[in-house]
Amino acid sequence: MAAGGAALVMAAAVHLVAFADVPVPLWTLALAVLVTGYWVLDRHLAAHFPHDRFGACNTATLFRGALAAVLLTPAAAGSAAGWTVFALAAVALSLDAVDGWLARRTGLTSRYGARFDMEADSLLALALAMNALANGMPWPLAVVLGCTRYVFVAAISVYPWLGRPLPERFSRKAVCVLQISVLVAFLAPPLTGPAFTWLAVFASVAVLGSFARDIIWLRARR
Repeated sequence: MAAGGAALVMAAAVHLVAFADVPVPLWTLALAVLVTGYWVLDRHLAAHFPHDRFGACNTATLFRGALAAVLLTPAAAGSAAGWTVFALAAVALSLDAVDGWLARRTGLTSRYGARFDMEADSLLALALAMNALANGMPWPLAVVLGCTRYVFVAAISVYPWLGRPLPERFSRKAVCVLQISVLVAFLAPPLTGPAFTWLAVFASVAVLGSFARDIIWLRARR
């Protein structure tokens, strides 16, 4: 898939330009995450993707996932976020607004694309939360904003009924946008500090409330 190769080249180029001072093992680890994700995507594409072309919408999601992998590098280095990290995070956030619109416009919507979008969002939230933690966000907020979905997925192995399909809800999407937006904003140097931490608290409560609502709905129908 040409888009996958382009995403890898882009990720490598960003590392060489933006994070040249980061030790090579750290950014090769981020590229390894991207390669692994691409392998999983390609492996399941033929079996689950219902369309005959990947499309610009999924390409945008792929590049968002690539940027999320790239953003693991400064987080792993433990350095405070600067304008470069903020700019990359802002581009990733903007791609989140583009891919769904492109899917609807080109008629390439699918459950596979929706799942791909969700996994890209989850990886981006994790990478942003790790950077926000290095940037001064209290660790409980970083854990909630970056890891809640992964905790939910892990819980499915203990409670399989949590893995049942959920109904579409605009509120769930709105909370996701709030979550990512707050994490991105927290990486802007002028916005860090005690006052802005309260916005992260609000986003954390919204995320926990959204998951709690879904868990209650699933439990009632197990």
